Amino acid sequence: MALLRLSTRIAAQRCAAPASVLPRLMAGVEAKHGAVAPSSALTAGPIGLGAPLARRGAGVSVLGCAIAMVAVGGCAQGIGQLFAALVVGMARNPSMKEDLFTYTLIGMGFLEFLAIVVILIAGLLLYSE
Repeated sequence: MALLRLSTRIAAQRCAAPASVLPRLMAGVEAKHGAVAPSSALTAGPIGLGAPLARRGAGVSVLGCAIAMVAVGGCAQGIGQLFAALVVGMARNPSMKEDLFTYTLIGMGFLEFLAIVVILIAGLLLYSE
């Protein structure tokens, strides 16, 4: 335990910048980019849809939307399997063609509804806070 405290203290001493380095760095940044805003100005004000993208966590909402959109691919795969099963069923028993097609359309309706719900949830995630 003492070794851990000693190594942590040595690392902190090596990583700590001298007090004179920070003002020189800030002066260089101000000369290059103009005045630097204080950190309290970045957190002031409400965060909503009108806020800049960096302030409302746009990366997280886009990531959530993209993950939700993966389910649309699952719906497309389900529709493909549904029609493949229709072709196989019609090849095995052509006399049930109308019934099989009715069941296929009902299943496709459920899958399309699921895809629409997923797209709505993805849009909700994209524009949520």
